[in-house]
Amino acid sequence: MIVYGIKGMAAYTNHALNLNSENYEIYEFIYRALDKILDSETTVDELINLTLETGEFGVKAMELLDKANTDKYGHPEITQVNIGTRNNPAILISRHDLSDLEELLEQTKGTGVDVYTHSEMLPAHFYPYFKKYENLYGNYGNAWHKQLEEFKTFNGPIVFTTNCIVPPKDEEIKNRIFTTGSAGYTGCKHIEKDENGKKDFSEVINMAKKLKSPTEIESGKIIGGFAHNQVSILIDKVVENIKNGNIKEFVVMAGCDGRMKSREYYTEKAKNLPKDSVILTAGCAKYRYNKLELGDINGIPRILDAGQCNDSYSLVRIALKLKEIFNLKDINELPIKYDIAWYEQKAVIVLLALLYLGVKNIKLGPTLPAFLSPNIKNFLVEKFNISTI
Repeated sequence: MIVYGIKGMAAYTNHALNLNSENYEIYEFIYRALDKILDSETTVDELINLTLETGEFGVKAMELLDKANTDKYGHPEITQVNIGTRNNPAILISRHDLSDLEELLEQTKGTGVDVYTHSEMLPAHFYPYFKKYENLYGNYGNAWHKQLEEFKTFNGPIVFTTNCIVPPKDEEIKNRIFTTGSAGYTGCKHIEKDENGKKDFSEVINMAKKLKSPTEIESGKIIGGFAHNQVSILIDKVVENIKNGNIKEFVVMAGCDGRMKSREYYTEKAKNLPKDSVILTAGCAKYRYNKLELGDINGIPRILDAGQCNDSYSLVRIALKLKEIFNLKDINELPIKYDIAWYEQKAVIVLLALLYLGVKNIKLGPTLPAFLSPNIKNFLVEKFNISTI
């Protein structure tokens, strides 16, 4: 569990490094933790403490990335994002690194080529910095596991900045995939930085000009941008609606999506929540319900999308702010339920961060991680009352 948490922490720290932001304290912890788990004399109690310390440094890593993103691109703000298409050649950019998107948008300016975000890159639309680019048109598709069918209809080239790449079976699609940064796949062209630290996307742009524009697979708009700063602006309105009973509970439904049929649970859960419930979300799990028409409560949308999986940090900041406003001793006294969708290492570090902050009664699903031994499962149930969906 510590190793998976460190992998997630390393991913977030790497995203921050791409924006020239570092915290050497996090690096020191990673070395120390890896050394500790290789020491045969480390006791179970020491490992438990180290697991929670991994959560503590997970919070620091997410805080580091949040500051790196907002210092460079501004604080996310409420934004409506197109999910349809227009009749221009286009490039699809997927995953997490906003610095790659920035370079791509600069190089496609004035070329007649549109850029669409995909999956975890959707929250880029929420940052004020990116709103100056008319060539950033909208978001295409859904979560990562639907990429093969959606890449077929997109028609243009795809740029992967980080995980998750589904191995392409179709050679035509593979030839349209470019990777950069920490992402890579055999047979796909990889774009490296030059001696000045810049990336040249000209090959991608030239390919886009020769290919058909995207085939529209849906239309309309989705709303997001409810990170901690934006919610702080709305906090008086939120508190008023809690006090007068219009909002009875918040449900944190965040984390990773996946292709298992059991993940339909999250769609059904969102549909069937009481009308006085508000969903707080981050990560690609939101694609299970972010296009549902759930309405609003006195102007507050019932789905508040904070952004990427690392923006789960925003959800914690919002909870801590409410705890302070209502003068509560324990974060668990808030009317907030946690229903986390886990899939890989980033979800593990988010979970450990929540445990470090003392959050209890988390539901985790659709299945528990296979690497958890019966003893560790029992510990998590006894200490934190974690359960499955």
